[in-house]
Amino acid sequence: MPKVYTYSQARQNLAEVLEQAEKYGDVMIKRRNGETFVVRAIRETKSALDVEGIDTGISRQEIVDSIRESREMRY
Repeated sequence: MPKVYTYSQARQNLAEVLEQAEKYGDVMIKRRNGETFVVRAIRETKSALDVEGIDTGISRQEIVDSIRESREMRY
């Protein structure tokens, strides 16, 4: 069962509300007029293209020079 906060409690304890949503899933916020809202953490998925870089020990200028050199060799 999700944790339920009143609007005032949620406003005063927003960090706690967000932590609860992250740890346990949905958190409900209930207004005095009976409206109910759900706070839910969204898990961002990484792209398959999001890979960690590697240190090749080559400077940026060396990379640029190599690319220029390979392009010149084609013509």
